[in-house]
Amino acid sequence: MTIENEDHGDGGGSRRDSDDKLPSVEMIFKGKVEPSWTEQLTIRAFVVSFVLGVLFTFIVMKLNLTTGIIPSLNVSAGLLGFFFLKSWTKLMEKSGLLKQPFTRQENTVIQTCVVATSGIAFSGGFGSYLFGMSSTVADASSETNVAQNTKDPSLSWIIGFLFVVSFLGLFSVLPLRKIMIIDYKLTYPSGTATAHLINSFHTPQGAKLARQQVRTLGKFFSFSFLWGFFQWFFTAGEGCGFANFPTFGLKAFDNRFYFDFSATYVGVGMICPYLINISVLVGAILSWGLMWPLIKNRKGDWYSAELSESSLHGLQGYRVFISIAMILGDGLYNFIKVLGRTIQGFIKQYKKKEVIPVTERDSPQKVSNSYDDEVRTKLFLKDGIPLWVSIAGYVAIAAVSMGVVPKIFHQMKWYYVLVIYIVAPALAFCNAYGCGLTDWSLASTYGKLAIFGIGAWAGESHGGVLAGLAACGVMMNIVSTASDLMQDFKTGYMTRSSPRSMFVSQIIGTAMGCLISPSVFWLFYKAFKDLGSPESQYPAPYAAVYRSMSILGVEGFGALPDHCLTLCYIFFFGAIIINLIRDTIAKKWAKYIPLPMAMAIPFYLGSYFAIDMCVGSLILFIWGKLNKAKADAFGSAVASGLICGDGIWTLPSSILALAGVQPPICMKFLSRGTNSRVDKFLGS
Repeated sequence: MTIENEDHGDGGGSRRDSDDKLPSVEMIFKGKVEPSWTEQLTIRAFVVSFVLGVLFTFIVMKLNLTTGIIPSLNVSAGLLGFFFLKSWTKLMEKSGLLKQPFTRQENTVIQTCVVATSGIAFSGGFGSYLFGMSSTVADASSETNVAQNTKDPSLSWIIGFLFVVSFLGLFSVLPLRKIMIIDYKLTYPSGTATAHLINSFHTPQGAKLARQQVRTLGKFFSFSFLWGFFQWFFTAGEGCGFANFPTFGLKAFDNRFYFDFSATYVGVGMICPYLINISVLVGAILSWGLMWPLIKNRKGDWYSAELSESSLHGLQGYRVFISIAMILGDGLYNFIKVLGRTIQGFIKQYKKKEVIPVTERDSPQKVSNSYDDEVRTKLFLKDGIPLWVSIAGYVAIAAVSMGVVPKIFHQMKWYYVLVIYIVAPALAFCNAYGCGLTDWSLASTYGKLAIFGIGAWAGESHGGVLAGLAACGVMMNIVSTASDLMQDFKTGYMTRSSPRSMFVSQIIGTAMGCLISPSVFWLFYKAFKDLGSPESQYPAPYAAVYRSMSILGVEGFGALPDHCLTLCYIFFFGAIIINLIRDTIAKKWAKYIPLPMAMAIPFYLGSYFAIDMCVGSLILFIWGKLNKAKADAFGSAVASGLICGDGIWTLPSSILALAGVQPPICMKFLSRGTNSRVDKFLGS
């Protein structure tokens, strides 16, 4: 689950799509030789993409397995891609070996490939549906019939599964690229912002700023990495280290209110909008500060006093299912909202009497309003991709997938997969279109629909829980990659990169991700034996949430503890009402109303990461007050350095754990009474 964009209302739709009143970007690059689509796909670009893909996969995987909040890392990918290739070409130029200059098109290829690679760490479900299949997560839920509904991770079947489901989304919307980008002129705010960034890097002024940003990123990368290394020395046992410092006292610590000194989430807080960070904190206060202590007092009344705290029929059930209710309420509202905007867009196109073409040949070309539009459209149409490639690719991969997926999950019948592949192109189109309007991908929402639909169809006695989770994986991979591809086409359009090079880069990046992400996950899985446990440093919270959704879809409301259904109804409709209020009142007031999706995350996890993120927001806020220009220019670089350094530290820490090297010191924080008893025991 990602929370990448706070504004899922207008999503940048108010911006101008053409540059007719802005300085022409393409005039700056006029006269420069544009590389052909094959020249944009260089070996050096894919070597850099592989290195950055590994780096960003570690970061996304760590975020997946800790909180599930993944900020947009597009800026970091574009910046680091520029830095590495620029350094490479400068070195080659000095040695007289440079054969091809570094262009913005090559930069775009790197950006596309890196984002596609690291995107598999999210859509692959390593912190959600895929790990939710494991016996580790199932054992914590106290469910019956566990053996038929579990499948423990294995590198071989995970790689095989990803390879047969991750490419379909690319072929499903490929024929619609011209409709989305040129005919409808959809904004795709993230793709547009990335294109502006890459274009600016390749101007003299932008290149100078980029070098300064990379230096800043490098400084904070080093600090974050060394800080992670320093903290490791004090974590010799459970509950040891700076991450367990009771910042607000021991009582608050017991209710998961503390600052855990995580450079990653301070950085995430600097990237995420203020409203998301505050929403997460509000959700933490509401749940861990008020609701859970009150429900805990009903132990023995609302639920059995003999149940463990991790049982879904006890306190954990309230945490998980109320969180699910908010997520589903928010998801349903945004699904209807985006669908409504999609239909509204079609109606507008119909009233303008604009035909929806299927291929470039069928569509009348429009006269562009600007020089930029004219030259970009010319290239975008020149390097077309034949329709038969899309159809043949989709049918071939779907056929293979229908044969392979049931072999991996025997609960997932071939006709379940067929039904998904019949409806998936329409849903992929809706998701890609909605993302172009609002910058909000609903991939996880479509995945949840598959959980409930296929899980209920399979039934409890035929492994419906596992079938629902597997169906979620198939659906999420299709709709997620479809919207990602359209974002990349928008970036390519604005940087005059060929659609062919974008498509090939996306395929290569996806293939890299299908190998890199399982390998990185396997490293975590083998290095940290308590992975997935609520008390672990990697609790994988959404694995339990997705599995609980599947149980709910199969078993119905009977899976809920007493009074939980009533509370779920309240929070489900509460999420819808909050969103409705946000979208109906004036924007100057709407920015103070919290987001239900963000509020739901700490219901299960606690507030420690919310405090980290708010510290990041506070740092950026104060910096902006002192020097707004520098904060705007270097805030993302500082945040990216903090995230990347702490994220890459997980590689050596995993290797140390696998090698059996343990930290030498355990630093614990005890109450005075407990400390006296420990001293007395040791003294005796």
